[in-house]
Amino acid sequence: MRLERISLSKRMSGYADAVKLPPVPVVEGRLLRMVGLTLEAEGLRASLGSRCLVINDDSYNPMQVEAEVMGFSNGKIFLMPVGSLAGIAPGARVVPLADTGRLPMGMSMLGRVLDGTGAALDGKGRMKAEDWVPIDGPTINPLKRHPISEPLDVGIRSINGLLTVGRGQRLGLFAGTGVGKSVLLGMMTRFTEADIIVVGLIGERGREVKEFIDEILGTEGIKRSVVVASPADDAPLLRLRAAMYCTRIAEYFRDKGKNVLLLMDSLTRFAQAQREIALAIGEPPATKGYPPSVFAKLPKLVERAGNAEQGGGSITAFYTVLSEGDDQQDPIADAARGVLDGHFVLSRRLAEEGHYPAIDIEASISRVMPQVVSAEHLRDSQRFKQLWARYQQSRDLISVGAYVAGGDADTDLAIAKMPLMVSYLRQGLGESENILRSCAQLSATLNPPNKPAG
Repeated sequence: MRLERISLSKRMSGYADAVKLPPVPVVEGRLLRMVGLTLEAEGLRASLGSRCLVINDDSYNPMQVEAEVMGFSNGKIFLMPVGSLAGIAPGARVVPLADTGRLPMGMSMLGRVLDGTGAALDGKGRMKAEDWVPIDGPTINPLKRHPISEPLDVGIRSINGLLTVGRGQRLGLFAGTGVGKSVLLGMMTRFTEADIIVVGLIGERGREVKEFIDEILGTEGIKRSVVVASPADDAPLLRLRAAMYCTRIAEYFRDKGKNVLLLMDSLTRFAQAQREIALAIGEPPATKGYPPSVFAKLPKLVERAGNAEQGGGSITAFYTVLSEGDDQQDPIADAARGVLDGHFVLSRRLAEEGHYPAIDIEASISRVMPQVVSAEHLRDSQRFKQLWARYQQSRDLISVGAYVAGGDADTDLAIAKMPLMVSYLRQGLGESENILRSCAQLSATLNPPNKPAG
């Protein structure tokens, strides 16, 4: 059987005008049927994860679409399409492609907005690719990773002072809808000390993608950033690929010795895309409709971030996790807490009070903070949290005037210092506070200078 050169749409290839089929004969298949989002083909010989082209040879409606092999059973191959299947008919040819695909990389990506295939979305034309790499990055031996030993300045006072981030740490940003997570991500993008910033907007509304880039990221933020966007109306496989692509971009720059900040919004949408795929190919649901493969893919994605080997670069990653109905026991939130190095919880109550960033410091934790800060800094942060928690425990009594001063020394001190503590935790959208100033203000909040006698 003679195999011809097959052109792909620019949407699918992004850069190449054509994709070569294998030079040796391959076993084609025929499309049997489509059930939901899944294609079933027979007669096809292709491995799990390989790419195929579904080709409609109808002279009145010639078209083709890329698909990926997601499973097989009883001689049938299950495929998930990347693009629209409108016009594909039963009996269409299913042809395996030569490789699993390579993605474009290079410094020319900075300032660009790409989709999950590497194609430009910003209308600036094709990016000049310096390298082409597979979507799966190299695995780093955990014993050879450089330990997290230095703090990372994110420019946000409450995080720098009370929840200090280590370079190479992986954290979750747990929030419901409308509590300021996108604004917080934008602040970190503009203020964080990082060589390269990679932003993954996975499963967001198309309107929010443009708003994040234009209003929250801003002109200065986009200059040192690469944005990978896959809106909610993309196919689930494309959303899944976009999350893997932005992680691969971060790995590429880390391997070149750069300190990378990876922001992915959101990890929940990644899990939902995998759920759609898994249920479509017949995997049984487990926890609240999520199949087991979802919980297997989360650590595989997250573990790719972190420090490289000694002397290499780093990836400090923030993953937003949407808590449905502000439920912190949501299965994805619960699974994410187990694989991340800490989490920040955004409180709806604080957001409704106009307290931004609305970080609930009682429910948040940075597991590497003791390793990257001084003993004095750690002691001050713990004392701040103790006083804050003591006030919250007596909040109702204080608000109705039922608390009697002198009943508890720590509560009395917390009441006296509450205005200073609230001021410390609040920060304007355009304000930036480095770690040194954050620590100095933390110390001043707890230990105001003594007034001169007389």
